[in-house]
Amino acid sequence: MKIAVIGGTGLLGSAIVADLSSRGHSVISMSRRAGVASPAAISVDLNKATSPSYWLPYLDGVEAVVNCAGVLQDSSKESTSMVHHHGIANLFAACEQLKIRRIIHFSAIGVDRETPSAFSETKLSGDKALMERDLDWIILRPSVVIGRAAYGASALMRGLAALPALPVMPNTGQLQIVLLEDVVRTVKYFLDPGAPTRKIVELVGPDRYSFLEVVALIRRWCRWSPAREVHLPNLASGVMYKIGDMISLLGWRPPVRSTAEREIRRGAVGNREDMKRLGLHPKGLPEFFASEPASVQERWFARMYLLKPAIFVVLSLFWISTAFVSLGPGWGYGVGLMREGGVEGMSAALTVVAGALADLAIGLAIAYRPTSRYGLYAAIAISIAYAVIGTILVPRLWADPLGPMLKIWPIIVLHFVALAVLDDR
Repeated sequence: MKIAVIGGTGLLGSAIVADLSSRGHSVISMSRRAGVASPAAISVDLNKATSPSYWLPYLDGVEAVVNCAGVLQDSSKESTSMVHHHGIANLFAACEQLKIRRIIHFSAIGVDRETPSAFSETKLSGDKALMERDLDWIILRPSVVIGRAAYGASALMRGLAALPALPVMPNTGQLQIVLLEDVVRTVKYFLDPGAPTRKIVELVGPDRYSFLEVVALIRRWCRWSPAREVHLPNLASGVMYKIGDMISLLGWRPPVRSTAEREIRRGAVGNREDMKRLGLHPKGLPEFFASEPASVQERWFARMYLLKPAIFVVLSLFWISTAFVSLGPGWGYGVGLMREGGVEGMSAALTVVAGALADLAIGLAIAYRPTSRYGLYAAIAISIAYAVIGTILVPRLWADPLGPMLKIWPIIVLHFVALAVLDDR
């Protein structure tokens, strides 16, 4: 079959694209980051899909559509209303127009029972938009998904598992973890021409866990000894969610945001009978961990997960702080170094100002996700320039006991580390 997978670069979408391609299907991966993922993928933006005509050029010859697109929370570039409801409603209308019958649509567990946020409200609206169409639809409502790959909640769990003490978040509901391989297997099942249609299926695992129990299982999987539990007060967890909202304004996608707070409170559990009736028997989390031993890469990822935001915060604050120090309490020292190196008069002052403004621009660029990569490259380049210029103008700095020249090199290495861990998926 020729199958279009919307959201083909995400955790679910990339696994589904790989599985279907390996089975001989002609798969078209569509997403906003398509060009980054694969030259053969197609770039689409659900935020711009304001009419069915938007989709028509992309669906030529397609026989089935799998929609995996989703966003956690509204931002300047992402709308839950468009991604979960209006944009895909126009996709469904286009499919009906082109007589593409088979539609597999990913929703979210429990949206038919409770909608505490715009995320779940718009997911439910998208479900209803599909059910109103004359199509052979399947709506899949997965719980939290865990596989070898990690993103969002599953990545956060790994990061928490690496901490020496396990933080216990208050007001978290139970989780019925479903494995990524079982989600992919379900999609394969429903793409069979003889599979039932017009079904809503909750994708859940066989066991219920608390959030802390899942984190503890991941820690055991990584072969780390049990950790002490630290119960966070409501105020501390509330501040964390608010900080996540603030960070998202800079274009980052932290899993800990106000939407996550409301959604995790109701938990992610469902009815496994839907899968049983279809002959789908999901594996449990302990069974998965036993069959897929954690590698050194998994342990690296877990340990680096929470270090990553720390690295970017430290680097951006480092460059911004140096700018203000240069223009404030360090002004006389900076101008003195310029004069010592032979730069006199107004030129010395202008050089210090130019360096401070460059540092400020780099710090702001690193903090803003769309420009972070460019900021890191600029930081590396200007650090090397500072080392060269400092060597020429004031070579005695190499012998300074505080090591201002020597410290440039570990700073440069840290910027390369930031570049290495910049991508989320």
